[in-house]
Amino acid sequence: MQLKLSRRSTLRLLSASAVASSGLLAGCDSTPAVIKIGVAQPLSGNLAALGQDLLNGVNLAAEEINKEGYKVKGKTVTFEIVAVDDKANAETGKAVAQQLVDAGVVAVIGHLNSGVSIAAAPIYAGRNIAQLAISTNPKFTQLGLDTTFRLVANDTLQAKAIGSYSASQISGTRYALQDDSTTYGKELAEGAEVQLKLAKKEIVLKQSFDDKTVDFDAFAAKLKAENVQVLVTTVSDFQVVALIEALKKIDYTSITILGADTAKTPDMLKGGGGMKGLFVTSPILEAREFTAGAAFLDKYRAKFKKDPAYAGHYTYDAMHVLAAAIRRAESSKAADITAMLKKLDGYAPVTGSMKWDDKGEQRYGVIGVYSGKGGLWESQMRSDSW
Repeated sequence: MQLKLSRRSTLRLLSASAVASSGLLAGCDSTPAVIKIGVAQPLSGNLAALGQDLLNGVNLAAEEINKEGYKVKGKTVTFEIVAVDDKANAETGKAVAQQLVDAGVVAVIGHLNSGVSIAAAPIYAGRNIAQLAISTNPKFTQLGLDTTFRLVANDTLQAKAIGSYSASQISGTRYALQDDSTTYGKELAEGAEVQLKLAKKEIVLKQSFDDKTVDFDAFAAKLKAENVQVLVTTVSDFQVVALIEALKKIDYTSITILGADTAKTPDMLKGGGGMKGLFVTSPILEAREFTAGAAFLDKYRAKFKKDPAYAGHYTYDAMHVLAAAIRRAESSKAADITAMLKKLDGYAPVTGSMKWDDKGEQRYGVIGVYSGKGGLWESQMRSDSW
C-alpha cells in the first residue's frame, strides 16, 4: 500500500527528521561536560597524612586545569575528583574500587599501599580503567593487566639501593632487619636482605610486626643485646618514631637506622632525632630537588597552608598527564585513555616527564638516599640503576 501525504504533513516530517538528525550528530560527540577522576588513598588512620597529601596533589592540579578552560575536541570540560578512603586495607580497597567504577570514573590515581593496589587492580582492569599508583611492590605491574601504571621506581631498585648504600656508605657490620608484614614492607625487606648478603653484611636479627604496632620495647632490647649497629627497616614513620623512643629509654642510640620511603615524612624528621644516623631510601624525590619544585611548593602552601607530607607533587603531575592523555586521545572513554597512556611521553610540570614501558613501569624512576638533618631530608645520592 502506498501512503500519500499532504504537503503540510510532508513538511512536518521533514522538520522532525531534521531535529532527529541534529540530535544524532550531537550524540556523535560523546565527550561529557564533566569527567570524573577517582582518587583512592588512606584518608584515615595512621597513614592519613600521606594519603591526604596524595589527594591534595590531585585536587590542586584539577583546580588549575579547570580554571584554564580545559577542552576536548573544542568542548569545555570540567574535571571532578571523586575521593574515597581505602583505609590502607586490601578488602576496603576492593570495595572502594568498585564504588569508583560504579561512580563512572575514567581513571584512578591510587593506591598508596602495594597490597591495596594489587587487590584493587583487577576491578579497575575489568572496566579498562587506568590505575596510576604510587605503590612500589613489583607484583603490581606483574599482574599482566594493561591498566596498571606506576608513578615511581619499584622496590627491586629500592632494595638494591639499600644494599649498595649500606655496603659503601654506612659503617657497621652487625645488621638487623625489621618489616611490617605488609606486601610492601615484607618483600622490600626480603629484597634488602639479598642485597645485604651480597655486600657481605652480617644479619644478626630479623623480625616482623604488623603495620599498627607501636610497642617496641622488647625489640629495642634485642637490638641492644645483639649489639646491632645498623637497622634496616621497612615500617612506617610513626613506627620508626616509636622504636626510637624505645631505644632512647634503654640508652641505646649508637645505632644507624636506614628506613624506606614510608618513613620519609615530616613527622619522621620531628621524632627521629638522637640516633647515630637516620637515613631513608625513596623513589619519592623532594619537590625542591626539581627546577619547577619551588613554584609547586608555593602553590601547595598557599592552598593547603602546609608543606607536602609525602608525594603530592607526583599525583599533581599524574593528574596533568591524565588530562594530556584525554586531550590527545580526544576521548573520555576509559579504554582510550589507557591506550593513550601506553604510548604517551607525558609532560609532568614538576618532575619533568612520565612515560611507561609495556608493563606499566615508570621509565624515568630513580631511588634517592636521604639523611634526616636539621629538619630536612638532605639528598645524599640518587641513581636509576644502583
